Amino acid sequence: MADTTHGALAPTYHPLPITIARAHGTHVWDTDGNEFLDFLSGYSALNFGHLHQGLVAAAMTQLRQVTLTSRAFDHDRLEEFAQRLVEVVGVLTTGGEDSLVVPMNTGAEAVETAVKAVRKWGHDVRGVPEDEATIIVAAGNFHGRTTTLVGLSDNPTARDGFGPFAPGFRRVPFGDLDAVAAAVDDTTVAVLMEPVQGEAGVVVPPDDFWPGLRELTAKQDIALVADEVQSGLGRTGTTLACELWDVQPDLVCLGKALGGGIIPVSAVVGKPEILGVLTPGTHGSTFGGNPLACAVGIAALDLLSTGQYQARAAASGKVLTERLEALVERGLLAEARTIGLWAGIDLDPALGTGRELCEALLERGVLAKDARTETVRLSPPLSIVQPELEMALDILEESLVALRGEHSAAAANEMANAAAEESADAAPATAADTATDTAADEAADDATDDISAEEPGEDLGEDPGEAAGADDVADQVPDATDATAQAEDAAAETETPASPAVDPADVVEDRAATEGNDERSELSPTAG
Repeated sequence: MADTTHGALAPTYHPLPITIARAHGTHVWDTDGNEFLDFLSGYSALNFGHLHQGLVAAAMTQLRQVTLTSRAFDHDRLEEFAQRLVEVVGVLTTGGEDSLVVPMNTGAEAVETAVKAVRKWGHDVRGVPEDEATIIVAAGNFHGRTTTLVGLSDNPTARDGFGPFAPGFRRVPFGDLDAVAAAVDDTTVAVLMEPVQGEAGVVVPPDDFWPGLRELTAKQDIALVADEVQSGLGRTGTTLACELWDVQPDLVCLGKALGGGIIPVSAVVGKPEILGVLTPGTHGSTFGGNPLACAVGIAALDLLSTGQYQARAAASGKVLTERLEALVERGLLAEARTIGLWAGIDLDPALGTGRELCEALLERGVLAKDARTETVRLSPPLSIVQPELEMALDILEESLVALRGEHSAAAANEMANAAAEESADAAPATAADTATDTAADEAADDATDDISAEEPGEDLGEDPGEAAGADDVADQVPDATDATAQAEDAAAETETPASPAVDPADVVEDRAATEGNDERSELSPTAG
């Protein structure tokens, strides 16, 4: 694989050792021509796979017409994009068919937009005094990397050293409805949370949490804001993750998959009473809602409008859940959390780290990324077919077995080394030592004769049957050679041979035989 060290780049990432040169559908190729299954899909930005031809065609057509006007002028795709968002997503919020849309570029910008909107709404409509509005957020959150948003985080890596942070946020445990209720006061204008916490390792809240949030916020006249940048647009088997709990938030933040993996596209969608407070001059973006972004966004929403991708995520998610639960039962995983075609898997620290598992997967042809120290997030494109999914999960199993073997062998070697050192310390070294030991043995024999005349157990401090003679103790000292041989045997038993490379032609043939060409063509990135 090509060297991924780039001297001109600031070290803001620690990528896996692969340099990708080409991609298509669920597969990518590195600069050496090696093929891999993508099980990360750009943190859900590639829900439709790499280079879906419908999305590519929309982008290419728009590239020949107009790509940017700035918001100083309207263009012919802007209102179409907004209306499409209302039809697909707005109807799932309390704004319904009257929802408004604020187009932006990145997920962080969408969340920042929502923060601004609910604060101004709280001031203008709710009457909260200037600069006193507060927003309740969750521990373990990830809303973006701006200075405001990392200030909401409790992850030291993301947060430390970037202060001072914006005030006005109260952090409570994720999934704890009582803690949310206790944090509410007259200054509270919104509850902002991810329905499922992706960066934390696909953490799913209790089933009563989001319905409870909806009831609480409605009663207190507080805005409920769902950050669905990662969880939205099909990932959980529904258009929005909030649908899983039959909850309609007031505002939804979207991003990632809205741009189809081609261009950054984000938006805030929802209640007009809230978004309507953003009047000319109060908010904006030069690139937000640009013609190219709108064209791609419309095409992505068209793909979702059929429901096929949501259905595929739900069906494939069942397979994913069953396979991961089996790995937990075997002790290869400490825990697995799945929702739709999305999973967070935790390793037993004794088996290795999330990074080590990702490196083992990479060696066998699957791309994934660790989320926390012992956690790996799995989020393949929603277009993946079952043979590809099963193959990737087989490779996951092989990788876990290999990690267990490597760590078992390492533990055996450590035991062998310790036993060898102990044996070397206990073994006689010279003839003088031997003579001394012989004299000691004779003295011990005399002492044993004296003790045998006493009543059994009297003043001995232990059961006479448990007392060991000098010869017995010597027999129990491990021989260094024997200990080393036993450790080598243990290591050989646990060693797992490297998996053979998977021939992509076999996958294609298996896919066609199992799924049929028609099913593949419905969601394939080659479909127009």
